[in-house]
Amino acid sequence: MPVPLFQAKAELFKTLGHPVRVRVLELLCERPMPVRDLLAAIEVEPSNLSQQLAVLRRAGIVTARREGATVMYELAGGDVSELMRAARRILTDLLADQGRLLDELMAETP
Repeated sequence: MPVPLFQAKAELFKTLGHPVRVRVLELLCERPMPVRDLLAAIEVEPSNLSQQLAVLRRAGIVTARREGATVMYELAGGDVSELMRAARRILTDLLADQGRLLDELMAETP
């Protein structure tokens, strides 16, 4: 029996629900990167990064290819970049609204 679309979407967002995975995707939006560059940029233990990359690979969000002794990671498609840009826009709007609310609260303080 096929998984309902809403459930598949929930699984996708669950996959994205880890700070290291989000940071990996942000970096890969810029360009494909070898693991060593991801490690330097994210500053996590190699085993942690490996685990998070495996989750993203299993979900089909990133792909890996070997170039000699180096493993290069890249986004599986341009839609992932668009999703990351949309998340940034949504957060920017939310934080701007919160900032306005904070300004209003501060103005009311005696």
